[in-house]
Amino acid sequence: MKRLMRNAAFRRESLLFLALGAAVSALALAVSRAAGAAALSACLAMYALYLGLSLRHYRQMAALADELDRIIHGQESFSLDRFSEGELSVLQSELSKLLVTLRSQSESLRADRVFLADSLADISHQLKTPLTSMNLAAAMLAEPELSEERRRELARDLQRQLGRLEWLVTALLKLSRLDAGTVELSPAPFTAGELVDAAAEPLLIALELRNVALCRENVGEQRITADLAWCAEALGNILKNCLEHTPPGGRVTVSAAETAIYVELTIADTGPGIDPEDLPHLFERFYRGRDAGAQSAGIGLALARTILQSSNATVKAENAHTGGAQFTVRFYKGTV
Repeated sequence: MKRLMRNAAFRRESLLFLALGAAVSALALAVSRAAGAAALSACLAMYALYLGLSLRHYRQMAALADELDRIIHGQESFSLDRFSEGELSVLQSELSKLLVTLRSQSESLRADRVFLADSLADISHQLKTPLTSMNLAAAMLAEPELSEERRRELARDLQRQLGRLEWLVTALLKLSRLDAGTVELSPAPFTAGELVDAAAEPLLIALELRNVALCRENVGEQRITADLAWCAEALGNILKNCLEHTPPGGRVTVSAAETAIYVELTIADTGPGIDPEDLPHLFERFYRGRDAGAQSAGIGLALARTILQSSNATVKAENAHTGGAQFTVRFYKGTV
């Protein structure tokens, strides 16, 4: 009751009610004493009813405020179902929706923080490896008695590590831009042949050095509408992965097919295939399979999938029936 009396709105309404009751009672008293007494009794009864309803309403509001305070301070579960009368039921419904939304956002933010912490740890580890090699090479290059042949060898290794570091940083920046939604893709029509040409061009020297043939089957005028540069980046990462797991004398084959719904590119190699335990995780960031090379950072395939998902396309990895890894990329002609 004391808390209710501290409510300014209740005090104003009570004063107004009492003033009106006194005025009505005075007017009734002017008619007769009996009428005045009846009017006063009726006004007091109405005020008592108003007071009781206000007190009940205030207690419900106070209970609702206490419940919300407990939720704000970490209560795991909540139930507002008992507030189910009149305007409180509307307020309860809206608060329940708000609390569910806030709880979902809080869990999402917590998951994002965990993912960010894990990603930073992985990035730190990936950067540390080439930096350590570069520091060792730089320290050895400073030795005055180093032979010229050894010096050239260390310089080549230093250049190789710098190249790896540059690719790693560039790939991470591309991933972060795609995640943040700051990449503006420019969809335009091109053919499957143009896409394969653009994706394979940076790998031609590596293919020749490793004695791996790049074969095409039915790759030609199939029409794709997407951002050619970004899709070439994605397909190039898949080709690079196949190249790294194909032994000398082997081949990487790209074939194309078209339906009314999509254009499909299949990339297959003649390597040992993908370990069944690696298949579910192959496109996860920083995941390195059992057969991953020492220079693998576990970023290329994750970047490829992110780009393709942004380009209305999908990618799937599996082992071909004839042996070797097989990647299937589908560019859909409509929104999926």
